[in-house]
Amino acid sequence: MATTYDGSQIVVLEGLEAVRKRPGMYIGSTGSRGLHHLIWEIVDNGIDEHLAGYCDEIDIRVQKDGGISIRDHGRGVPVDMHPTQKMTTERVVYTVLHAGGKFGNNVYKVSGGLHGVGASVVNALSSKMFVEVRRDGKIYRDEYKNGGKPVTPLEKGLLPVAGTCAKKDTGTCVTFYPDKTIFETVEFKADTIKKKMKEAAYLNKGLKIVFQDERTGEEEVFEEKDGIKSYIAYINREEKPLHDDIVYIEGESGDISVEVAFQYVDSFTEQINSYCNCINVVDGGTLVTGFKTALTRVINSYARELGSLKEKDENLDGKDIRNGLVAIISIKHPDPQFEGQTKTKLGNTDAKVAVDDVFSKEVTRYFDKNIDVLKAIIDNALKAYKARSASDKARNAVLKSLNDTDTRSKLASCSSKNPAECEIYIVEGDSAGGTVKTARNRRTQAVLPLRGKILNVEKATLEKILVNNEIKSMIASFGCGIGEDFDISKLRYDKIIILTDADVDGAHISTLLLTFFYRFMPDLIKEGKVFRGLPPLYKVDYEDRSGKTKKKKSEYVFNDYELEKFREIPDRKILSIQRYKGLGEMDAEQLWETTLDPEQRVLARIDISDTVEADEVTGLLMGSAVPPRREFIMTEAKYATLDIT
Repeated sequence: MATTYDGSQIVVLEGLEAVRKRPGMYIGSTGSRGLHHLIWEIVDNGIDEHLAGYCDEIDIRVQKDGGISIRDHGRGVPVDMHPTQKMTTERVVYTVLHAGGKFGNNVYKVSGGLHGVGASVVNALSSKMFVEVRRDGKIYRDEYKNGGKPVTPLEKGLLPVAGTCAKKDTGTCVTFYPDKTIFETVEFKADTIKKKMKEAAYLNKGLKIVFQDERTGEEEVFEEKDGIKSYIAYINREEKPLHDDIVYIEGESGDISVEVAFQYVDSFTEQINSYCNCINVVDGGTLVTGFKTALTRVINSYARELGSLKEKDENLDGKDIRNGLVAIISIKHPDPQFEGQTKTKLGNTDAKVAVDDVFSKEVTRYFDKNIDVLKAIIDNALKAYKARSASDKARNAVLKSLNDTDTRSKLASCSSKNPAECEIYIVEGDSAGGTVKTARNRRTQAVLPLRGKILNVEKATLEKILVNNEIKSMIASFGCGIGEDFDISKLRYDKIIILTDADVDGAHISTLLLTFFYRFMPDLIKEGKVFRGLPPLYKVDYEDRSGKTKKKKSEYVFNDYELEKFREIPDRKILSIQRYKGLGEMDAEQLWETTLDPEQRVLARIDISDTVEADEVTGLLMGSAVPPRREFIMTEAKYATLDIT
């Protein structure tokens, strides 16, 4: 690793692109999620300094005026003259895309920020940004406005010295104000930031993160000495563990360091959360494959050695072995290959080899000393195998019956057989189903009415789930199977649209459906196939007085917030307001133009950005424990808004 960190080590790949024109390409969306992604980009730079061994603290302060300040105590961004750009390196970092010290291994052995776009993208999407750098006992300040336009005059291409500080006082402080003309909301949520920082502390032993919120006076410090081992304890805090000890494995294979922590709980599902260079790779990838392969091989080997499996018995299946497993895999890789800027999947083949190698060796040493934990895991796998055998019989019976008239009679199919242009609406009740069937485009839009609420699948076995008539109807209609037999390439529809009434029952049915998809058909969500239809809640008839003549008009309003905003518009006199209690109250023409017409409708795509939070919230909302669910609902109710993409 280089002993110096200066402008010669900042590599520029290409010039600045029009980030403001297509922000979604860089931060995912312009809703709340994209807004907070700006924070993660700057924090990641501080974490990279920590991984390089130069930063032990990051401070985050939400300001009363709408800005946010993030300071790392690292080396400070270089302020010398960049060798090719002929201006201060600091300005290159914050104004040029694909400029950074992370393209080679001279400055950062491992890094989460790999594309060199984070800092400049934050600048491009801010109305104002201030950068303060402390290096070598000097303080430098730079200012940008209106999407990254420099304000501070340079002196011969360099920043003037703005002050002095102690030589040990080093680091970079970035303060930015998200642009209101780009983002749907510019209000930072303290809970969202704290959850992310808690996760960062778990993944970075020895890093202290201080959070302050000037709006409320709140302050919290995140520092986890036991790292991902504490993370497992946190995830399982409401669960019943099958063994008290949390297994922790660490080691290195080549240039890749590997950490794994896991514990089994009394559950029918598995939860594997993977991280590469502190980035949550939601869709896993090669590091997860290496872990699964090693775990399956090791447990089967021990099962035969201990006599749990006889010579004539087949090996335990990986899914049986992982039943009830909660695991964290965290690797540090010098050159990770992620899919896209949002980094949802890891593709390096050497990561698979490294995780397999380290885990196999170290977990074998652990099990040799902790036979009780090993036996608990093997017994759980054998129990899961027997339960799966029973479920297989039920599943086979269900799969054979999927073409029965009774199972498919609820579906009003579409005439097109081209999945790319077809979509299916899942609606509640025959009344709404009848209206949707009348209003739809019969060529491309299918309708599946549900008779009552489907089974709450959380904590239920597959055997029990498969006898539920509504679930059987969905499996038959989708055509892509379930569980181990699931094959998304056989899906008959490009979009699965949940369309329920805008009331408590409708929200409950939507949640039940999403729980089923998440637990037993997760690829539907991961591949962006699941949507929530958003029918209007009101129809407003009004008189438009903005012109020379008064005109009577009508407009659909989707929620109470929009209705209040509508009331505030000048030159409009409201004549009447019709509230739709359910889809069945609309006539076919109204339903088509507001909810079904692809040219005018509003859909909310369902996706997963944080697997730990998704599992936690699903368990809280749909599990059997009432107190934590009540606490969650009371805490989160004030943030109940849709981030529509």
